[in-house]
Amino acid sequence: MKLRYLFRWMVVQGTPRLVLKTYARRGDTIARMMSDTQVIDDPIPLLEHVRAQGPVARSPFGWATVDHELCRTILRDNTFRVSAAVGFVPPRLRPLIELAPLPPNPVQPPSMLVIDPPEHTRMRKPVTSAFTPRAIRRLNDRVESVTLELLDALPDNGSADLVRDFAAQVPIAIISEMLGFPDEDRMRFLEWGDLVSPMLDIGISWRTTREASKAIDELDRYLDTHIARLRREPGEDILSNLVTAGELDDEELKASATLLMGAGFETTVNLISNGIVQLVNHPEQRALLREDPTLWPNAIEEILRYDAPVQRTGRISGRDLELGGVSIPRGGTVVTLLAGANRDPKVFEDPHRFDVTRANAKDHLTFSTGIHTCLGASLARMEGTHALRALFERFPDLQLAEPNPPRRPLFTLHGFSRLPVRLGQRAEQTSGV
Repeated sequence: MKLRYLFRWMVVQGTPRLVLKTYARRGDTIARMMSDTQVIDDPIPLLEHVRAQGPVARSPFGWATVDHELCRTILRDNTFRVSAAVGFVPPRLRPLIELAPLPPNPVQPPSMLVIDPPEHTRMRKPVTSAFTPRAIRRLNDRVESVTLELLDALPDNGSADLVRDFAAQVPIAIISEMLGFPDEDRMRFLEWGDLVSPMLDIGISWRTTREASKAIDELDRYLDTHIARLRREPGEDILSNLVTAGELDDEELKASATLLMGAGFETTVNLISNGIVQLVNHPEQRALLREDPTLWPNAIEEILRYDAPVQRTGRISGRDLELGGVSIPRGGTVVTLLAGANRDPKVFEDPHRFDVTRANAKDHLTFSTGIHTCLGASLARMEGTHALRALFERFPDLQLAEPNPPRRPLFTLHGFSRLPVRLGQRAEQTSGV
């Protein structure tokens, strides 16, 4: 087993890791962005260097763009196929990956994240019922009650780590209920999520890959047992519905479950933690929200734009074409740098200003667009609105305990590993969201 995963790492991660580090030492902007942990805190200067190179820039593995219009076009055009980390493997080496498959997970087929129609359409259709506007509205009261329970547990005028104690707890409680997982297993999912999420990056170390692979194996065994139990005793959750419908086989069920865990958790925990930091660092914007709470939904869009929880995604060209004046061959990889597109001055006036009243904040591309738009986007927005509004209403004097809390050492997902704060005096009120 270990040799199989080592072989996979050498093909999927080891080779790109070597290439990235080589180009980064030569000063390549995009290689630095994907491999230099020193830029994780603030990737914007490097994204602006990419913008200065024109609409499409050459990268070590193909091409990259921060142009909002081009990113939107690429993400909506089915000429471009989806790409996971394997998209950055030279085409002649990609068949080798099939010799070392992983159990079902979000970063390889049959996960919806990395498959195209018609398979993508078939797998997405039965899942979308859990994320319709009506379904999200039904979750509203539960999200609010979970949020207030967590706030009640925080110490009055004390300290807390708001990633561990709040931002992570809201979405994991909701997605666990949606998938029929027992409450006592939530911490296991948090641990598995932390270990597996680096697999969305390029060029991760063997140690990180080994830990992620072990977590994927453990989650696979857990889901085997869980799905078997739901077949015997189905509940009212989305996974029970998928199991009893019989439209997906076990591998597809597990791939869908792991993707839903990611869609329902990773984006939201980063949205909430990023939002806390931005609102603390911009007290004048916090004051606007206090004066006019109807601004909260737009504030969530501005947080998603300004400090994107998801920084990039990739596509593979299905034919020879021209993009932004650059020729892209069939099979060429294009990286859409979403965080850069969200700062495009052609779309967003004064793009480096954080403004909760920004009229077109919702034009960001953080949730992607087209057929691969994030399944959990509406849920993340709703949870983020409840969580952040209730937090700052309950603790209006909240401050960071550290001026620069540590970011997660990831390049695709962008959030904080810890968020120590001084809560301040509790205001005994509840959110009216």
